[in-house]
Amino acid sequence: MPRSVTASPDSPAPPGRDRDFSQVAQALAAPARSVFCNLLMDGTARPAGELARAAGVGASTASEHLSVLVAAGLLECTASGRRRYYRLAGPEVARALEALGGLTGAAPVRGYRPSRQAARLAAARFCYDHLAGRFGVALSEAWHAAGWLREGPEELTPEGAEGFAGLGVDVDAARAARRPTVRLCADWTERRPHLAGALGAAVGARFLAAGWVERHRTDRGLTVTPAGRALLADRWGIDVDEERGLRSAG
Repeated sequence: MPRSVTASPDSPAPPGRDRDFSQVAQALAAPARSVFCNLLMDGTARPAGELARAAGVGASTASEHLSVLVAAGLLECTASGRRRYYRLAGPEVARALEALGGLTGAAPVRGYRPSRQAARLAAARFCYDHLAGRFGVALSEAWHAAGWLREGPEELTPEGAEGFAGLGVDVDAARAARRPTVRLCADWTERRPHLAGALGAAVGARFLAAGWVERHRTDRGLTVTPAGRALLADRWGIDVDEERGLRSAG
């Protein structure tokens, strides 16, 4: 697998030198590569064939595009038998792409199916390993309002540690992780932050394991299950309406 280069926004630039954005910009400068990155933003690993079909390109063309993204440090590749699986190179890449999404225009949506997919992604999705979209933003704001999270700098409060643990979230593991426990990630569809970091990942894993959300079969959108809707309404006064999206029950 080609060596990853410095694509992490957290990696310091050498003293006296500016960042070279052109390498990453060139790697993303193809519609098919944008499709690949969008699909992999939920932290999953997908086979090259699935990515090729999603982008509407042939296998050899997809292989060339994927090689560019791997060489730029945006994706990593693992082999399983005769198949090659691709995923984002890490949470820092997902965070950078999510932030970049706030500066870009939305891809054109043509037809009923792409329109429904876009609406689903805006409503609820995974941003690498944490909850995003209106769903993730609404939860983050509810946790701040409840005093579970504190702003400036972002931190988990004692009340929050108790509250998240009560939901079955592994708070101790999140605190012991090498990545920051609490981090806010700029949500590109909502223009407001959602919870990321090790705690955000632990929350996302718990919501999946508890059956409060389910992954959609063909994209990174999430479906909030009846059990999840009941949890949001009972705990934080958030009403999930299939037609009108999320809103405060109050």
